[in-house]
Amino acid sequence: ASFVPVRGRGSRVWDQQGKEYIDLAGGIAVSCVGHTHPALIEALTKQANQIWHLSNVLTNEPALRLASKLVDATFADKVFFANSGAEANEAAFKLARRYAIEKFGPEKVEIISFTNSFHGRTFFTVTVGGQPKYSDGFGPKPEGITHLPYNDIAALEAAISDKTCAVVMEPMQGEGGVTPSTKAFIEAARALATKHKALLIFDEVQTGVGRTGSLFAYQEYGVTPDILTSAKGLGGGFPIGAMLTTSEIASHFAVGVHGSTYGGNALGCAVAEAVIDIVNTPEVLAGVKSKHQRFVTALRAIGEKYDCFSEVRGMGLLIGAALKPEYAGKAKDFMNLAAEAGLMILQAGPDVLRLAPSLLIEDADIDAAMAILDGVAAKVTGK
Repeated sequence: ASFVPVRGRGSRVWDQQGKEYIDLAGGIAVSCVGHTHPALIEALTKQANQIWHLSNVLTNEPALRLASKLVDATFADKVFFANSGAEANEAAFKLARRYAIEKFGPEKVEIISFTNSFHGRTFFTVTVGGQPKYSDGFGPKPEGITHLPYNDIAALEAAISDKTCAVVMEPMQGEGGVTPSTKAFIEAARALATKHKALLIFDEVQTGVGRTGSLFAYQEYGVTPDILTSAKGLGGGFPIGAMLTTSEIASHFAVGVHGSTYGGNALGCAVAEAVIDIVNTPEVLAGVKSKHQRFVTALRAIGEKYDCFSEVRGMGLLIGAALKPEYAGKAKDFMNLAAEAGLMILQAGPDVLRLAPSLLIEDADIDAAMAILDGVAAKVTGK
């Protein structure tokens, strides 16, 4: 970017020159309650005056409180804390293999993932992710990983076997183009994983913590995974990740099998607890769905006016606007021109605009942002 933000409040950001921007990027679906939310500042400041770090030999009160709230709000019995989505996914993939090996034998190690998926940047997670541009160039890759087309039930039926230890998927692909799973596909993944005694892992790093209008996207679909990973919005801007699972599966991570020096630190957990307290309320979750409609209505109007979008898709406040073929590759142009005009947006590949704003964004900010995007579309299309 050609600017450096130095201050934020709610859904507004200011750069070094004092220029103001409306933030629809949200730090890539991280700043779920906006910038400098008073409750997060209070939680961080209070904890900073008590204790910062202990190590994973000891626990701390914020970690215990946060774990309890996540367990109470989900299918899970146990939570493992990390510092990022990649670390949460690394833990999930290791646990899935460990569980399968200990329960069924050393042959059951194959992982099924999907093309255009993204699961992090460690070598294991980036290899499980279905985008070779991120995993190529680092030498021999971890083996036993198969990539299938997303939303293709027949391909999954053909590939899964009794050697499969896990099916790994994002309920809605974020980096891969803001593409939601069909209900039939996510239900088939659950049924096939169960049939073959494989674990179903949902990577909810981008879709979790209210982003879809439910606390987690699996609740929106009514399909429960065996392992779920969370990060990004969980800390509202403070680094934290989490892996959620059942007691039975978690028991295969005996003490010392996996760990993290900073995972579950008191500062991160204190902030994340404040995030959950804000987001996991009927008012905020209902607001996500109403704001979704406001965005989609405006985006479709822009698409019709300038004949530039082939589809507006997504769930809640993770929204993608796919460009028509004549504007292929121009998502970055939209992003750069928007920034010049005082609007921060994202892209999901070269052909999709991605919006991931604060879940608390005000309607006036949505309307002002869409007015700016209208002008950007006029410039890109020349209409």
